Amino acid sequence: MSVTLFNDRLPHRTIGPRLLCKMSAWSAAATALAALLNPTTVSAQQADGERMFRQRCGACHSMNPGQKSGPHLTGVIGRTAGSIEGARYSGAMRASGIIWDKATLNTFLATPRRLIPGTTMTVAVPDATQRAAIITYLEGQQPKANN
Repeated sequence: MSVTLFNDRLPHRTIGPRLLCKMSAWSAAATALAALLNPTTVSAQQADGERMFRQRCGACHSMNPGQKSGPHLTGVIGRTAGSIEGARYSGAMRASGIIWDKATLNTFLATPRRLIPGTTMTVAVPDATQRAAIITYLEGQQPKANN
C-alpha cells in the first residue's frame, strides 16, 4: 500500500507503508503530548479514567480500604507493590520490589503476568488510551491528609 500526498507548493509524492507507519506513530505521540499539556483534555481524561476504572478495575479494587477483594488503590502512585497490610497479594507481588509509578502501572496493566509472573491479577487493559485514562485517574486519588 502506498499513499499519495498532495501539497499545492510541492510536487505530488507517493510514500510507502513504512513511512506512513512512522508518520502515524509521530501523530499518535503528538496527540498524547497535547493531551498531557492541555488541562481541559486532562480533566476529560480524568472523568473518562474514573469510568474506565469502575468498568475495568472496579470488580476487585476500590479507592476505600477493605471494600473489595483486591487492595484499595488510593495513593497507589509511589507505593511499594504488595504493601497494603491485610490485603491479599500473591507471593510474586509481595516479592516484586516494584514501586508503582506511571510507567510500571502502564506496563503492568497492559500485561500483568509478564511484568510479575505469578501475580493473581488476571485483568489486562490492552488499549493504551484506556490505560492512560485509568492511570491519570489513579494519579488524582491520593490519600487525604488528616487535619
